[in-house]
Amino acid sequence: MSALWFIFLFCGLSLSQSDCENATGTQLCHPDIYNFVKEFGVMTEKVRSMEARLKDSEIRLKETTTRLEDSETRLKESETRLNDTVTRLKDSEKQILVLQYKERTKVIFSAAGGRGDIPIGPFNTETTLAFKRVITNIGDAYNEFTGVFIAPVAGIYYFSIFYHSGRNGMLKLYKNNHVIAMTHHYQPEQHGSKNGGNAVFLQMQTGDQVYVCLGANSQVWGSNYHTTFSGYLVTPI
Repeated sequence: MSALWFIFLFCGLSLSQSDCENATGTQLCHPDIYNFVKEFGVMTEKVRSMEARLKDSEIRLKETTTRLEDSETRLKESETRLNDTVTRLKDSEKQILVLQYKERTKVIFSAAGGRGDIPIGPFNTETTLAFKRVITNIGDAYNEFTGVFIAPVAGIYYFSIFYHSGRNGMLKLYKNNHVIAMTHHYQPEQHGSKNGGNAVFLQMQTGDQVYVCLGANSQVWGSNYHTTFSGYLVTPI
């Protein structure tokens, strides 16, 4: 394009010069052609300056694009690391839940009368026994103050009751206010001491309660060794 402009100008200058040579003394050459050439030179410099600035802008744009691409790459890497961290966190939470569940499914207890060398009873009404001497209580599901076992998880449980008595003895095993099993004997006078016991497997839901009651007008030995209440979780379901 610049070459065409220069050719055009050259032709125009040649024609102007010829016109000037053929003109009479009273005629003058066209004065605007020289101003046009001068302005054209100024415009050419401006175009060159603009082209240089354009190239510089293009270079800066490429650099900016490169930095932006680098930033996007780093952002993607950060997102990947974040996702990995979230995944590891979720895995850790699952492991914690598994461990907590395993801890809750370790349920074993055994308790004895805990009254010393004295009997428990007789009472006029049926009475819940609190076995005060805790021998084992893994899972803390048995309460020695109330005598009540509360199932921490659903499952199959095994329970046993034993007693020693010098007179009429009766123990009843309850689940949620329903008699499940019992053991007892009638002791006539002067016939010595007797022992009794029973055991059951129970399917229980979380929160179900199991406890032992002493029958009305019966008596058991309340020592730390003779009369016991025990149980454990066989398997969760």
